[in-house]
Parts: sequence; C-alpha cells; structure tokens
Amino acid sequence: MKYLVVIGIALVSFASCVTKTKKEETVKNSASESSEKRDTGGLKICFYNQDSLQIHFKYFREQDSIITKKQLAYQNKIQRKSQDLQNYIIKYEERAKANLLSQNEAMQMQQAAQQKEQAIMQLQQTEGARLEEETYNKMEVIGNKIEFFAAKYSEENGIDLFLVHARGGQFKYIHSSMDVTKEFTEYLNQHQDDLVGYIEK
Repeated sequence: MKYLVVIGIALVSFASCVTKTKKEETVKNSASESSEKRDTGGLKICFYNQDSLQIHFKYFREQDSIITKKQLAYQNKIQRKSQDLQNYIIKYEERAKANLLSQNEAMQMQQAAQQKEQAIMQLQQTEGARLEEETYNKMEVIGNKIEFFAAKYSEENGIDLFLVHARGGQFKYIHSSMDVTKEFTEYLNQHQDDLVGYIEK
C-alpha cells in the first residue's frame, strides 16, 4: 500500500513537472514571437540635435541674429519711452508738491502723461505684435525647409527614420551611434543657397 502511495506521488510530481515545462515553453515561444513582432527589420535610424543645429547651421544663425537685433531695438525703444514717461511723472509730482502748478497746468500734465502711456501701449500692440509675428513666421518657414532637406538627406543616405533630438523633447535618450548632427549640418550649409531660394518663395 505504501508503495502505491509513493508511486502515486511520483506520478503527480512528474505530471506537474511536465505541465510546468510546457507552460515555460509556451511563455518562451510567446516572448519569442513578441520579439519578432518588434524587430525593426534592419531599419536605419538616425537623429540630429536641434540645439546644436541652431548653433552650427549658418543660415539659421544669420536669421536668428537679424531677429535678435530687431528685438533688442524694439526693447530699447520701449525702455526709452517708459523712462521718458517715468521722468515726466516725477517732474509733475515734484512741481505738484511744491504748489507750482495751476489747476489747468496740472490737468494738461496729466493728459500728457496719459498720452505718453497710450503711445507705449500702442507701440506694443503694433510694432511688438508685428515683430512677434515676423519671428514666428520666419522660424516656421526655416523649420519647414529644414524638414524638406531632412527628407532629401534621408533619401540620399538610405535613412528610414530621421529623428529630432531636443532638450525637453519626446526622446530622452538616443544612442550616440545614431547621431548625424555634424553630417546633416554640413549638408544644410552646403545647400544653403538652395534653402534661401526655397524660403524666399
């Protein structure tokens, strides 16, 4: 009777091992199939660093310099007008405290200060908004043309997937072996005249 119990336990244990082995093989096969589905199939994937491109791509740097100079000129103009308004208000307050203004003069100075303030606001709404729009449009056009030449570069170099790596972007890490920033920047600089033509259109 004891032998039958031992044999029974052995059979159950053996069956359990067989079942476990089959389950492991099933999981292994499933994982293998999953890996095959994720196989890139030998795709050539590259990327360029956007921050580096903005520094070393000559045309981008030139356009950015032009916009920066316009922005500085605009900021200086706003600052001068704001300082002029502030000086005018200080002068008005000093004369008012010294009782050197008639009621009519006080009203005239208040109106003049309001006109100066309105002129600053008008400048911000017109010239400031125009400069902001010009900056946005120029950067958008340059971005579109870089995208156009990225497609040409990819076709000429057999790249299947060309990514943009930027700080705060979607891709947090890409292996350096896929980095073609230097080569792509040189390509853009070589085709700079073509890029200018496309932008002017």
